[in-house]
Amino acid sequence: MMLKILGELALLGAIASVFVVAAQGRAQERAAEESSGREYMRKLDEIMGNAKNKLALASWDYESNITDFNEKRLLQISLEIAEEQKEYWKETMTYFWHEFEDEDLKRMFKKYSILGTSALPEDLNQRLIQAINNMKSTYAKATICDYKNISKCDLTVEPGVTDIFAKSQDPDELKQAWLEWHKSAGAASKSYFTEYVQMYNEAAKLNGLENVAEWWIGEYETEDIEDQLADLWTQVKPLYEQIHAYVRRHLRLKYGDAVSAKGPIPAHLLGNIWAQTWSNVEKFTSPSPDKPDVDVTAALIDQNYTPLKIFQTADEFFKSLNLTGVPDLFWERSIIEKPDDGRDMVCHASAWDFFDGEDFRIKQCTTITNAFFKTTHHELGHIQYYLQYKDQPIVYREGANPGFHEAVGDVIALSVSTPKHLKVMGLLEDGPEDNESNINQLYKMGLDKIVFLPFAYLLDLWRYGVFRGTTTPENYNCHFWQLRDAIQGIEPPAPRSEDDFDPAAKYHVSADVEYMRYYISYIVQFQFHRSLCQLADEYQPGDSTKQLSNCDIYKSTKAGNALKDMLKVGSSRPWPDAMEALTGQRNMDASGVMEYFQPLYDWLKTENERTGEYIGWEPSTVQYCTPEQLNNLKDSPLKSQLNKFAN
Repeated sequence: MMLKILGELALLGAIASVFVVAAQGRAQERAAEESSGREYMRKLDEIMGNAKNKLALASWDYESNITDFNEKRLLQISLEIAEEQKEYWKETMTYFWHEFEDEDLKRMFKKYSILGTSALPEDLNQRLIQAINNMKSTYAKATICDYKNISKCDLTVEPGVTDIFAKSQDPDELKQAWLEWHKSAGAASKSYFTEYVQMYNEAAKLNGLENVAEWWIGEYETEDIEDQLADLWTQVKPLYEQIHAYVRRHLRLKYGDAVSAKGPIPAHLLGNIWAQTWSNVEKFTSPSPDKPDVDVTAALIDQNYTPLKIFQTADEFFKSLNLTGVPDLFWERSIIEKPDDGRDMVCHASAWDFFDGEDFRIKQCTTITNAFFKTTHHELGHIQYYLQYKDQPIVYREGANPGFHEAVGDVIALSVSTPKHLKVMGLLEDGPEDNESNINQLYKMGLDKIVFLPFAYLLDLWRYGVFRGTTTPENYNCHFWQLRDAIQGIEPPAPRSEDDFDPAAKYHVSADVEYMRYYISYIVQFQFHRSLCQLADEYQPGDSTKQLSNCDIYKSTKAGNALKDMLKVGSSRPWPDAMEALTGQRNMDASGVMEYFQPLYDWLKTENERTGEYIGWEPSTVQYCTPEQLNNLKDSPLKSQLNKFAN
């Protein structure tokens, strides 16, 4: 019996030895494959860098000079690169990268495992690229007629349409401009957009995703991101409702019964073609109109600022924080004001990384205004991000999440916009810093920062529905206005139908730019700002002499170094890691927003109660859905979403 037991033990030992040897063999194979994968990834990253550089150059040529030649060249290069990416993707997927022990290498492989639109067959990819280019071109070339001179029909969005909404207080002129712009830039793109959605969703499926909504959401690497986004809106909605009620009252005083006492606000009366920010109504809605206005447009003009000087001033701000100044190539190759050679170009301000570690540019049709003074700092924030992560592998040369990139420039703009900084720059004369002036400044900021949030949120809620198929082409405009009505409290100036396509009158819809990044950036920038201000010893809770709303981090190298440390990471780590490094928090949180605007919130609640304002809004009486569409909406997933946001 003992011999039998010993024999069985020997047999088990032999079997175990076989498994050990086999396991060692597999471990050696994995180690060898991981080593091979590391070398492959190094080469792939270099190849993709060259491809991105080539594509960026062609895109720049097209967007800065829209011609048939440049469009065809961009299409050709896009298709060539797509085919190249597809071949390398096939090789990437032969690696068992999920089993690698090197977490950084696994992250790089994971990012390259999403091929993107290059997964499409060449003919479908060509259709997608052409649809996007058609929308971009339609938007860039869209014009409306001058209300006072109908024979002059060459007003583009910038500066023409933008100036009308900035300066006019004639409701008829504003209504005509609103309707004509949405017809010219929006309705003309509906068929292109429908084609774009079909091709883009097909690309998502080829990448193993259900649709583009899941693709975009996946960029945030957070399972409950949609719930987080909704929670953020819940945090700031009370402040928005107070601003909405206050502005609606003043618009009613100005325009009479055209503005309902309890309903949504007509979109054309808010000083912006998209009603996404309302800063242009501040001139007749200011809480204390007798106090000096903080708008440095006149000072910029009086002091002979040029577009170049505005850019140099913004660059100097970053350098004062011990951050990196723009390279010489930036000044040589950027377009900072619209050329006077009659070309068609995309004037929407944008910052560009050409992925060679040397070439960074901005394309912006700058005019000498307070708005462009801030916009320039914002765009240079993108450039600063590029400069800080330029030594990362190509696959990591992006923001920690899409919202981070947008937030960086705005963090700087928060300092730049303060009376404290404007006085340092000699753009604002010394004046009283009393409570009324502070409320005025916060109100002006709120018409930009707070008012923007519901618009930014709903634009991609609408696109999520489109990509998921719950919003079909037969309901594009109806569902868009349902969301604007429910979340933003805005209504169109005239009845709308499905012959209209109002979403495409916004550049980012026509240009295929995910928009939730802006919503996120307008939240997290205040988280960043609060932390940077504490580092700069410019803010202490409870200290009336160091309020968050008047913090200027100019020349604080301590704040600059902390910001630099976050920017250098790029997307090499999940965004909560980057967030925690600067703020100590791992979640997006709107408490910074509410803390910044608390004095305004308190003032508005008191003022609206004094005047008996209705807080919130009843549904619009303007028709933008047919009775049949409204009946079908009862069974739509959009209905439960609308109920969640109902007042």
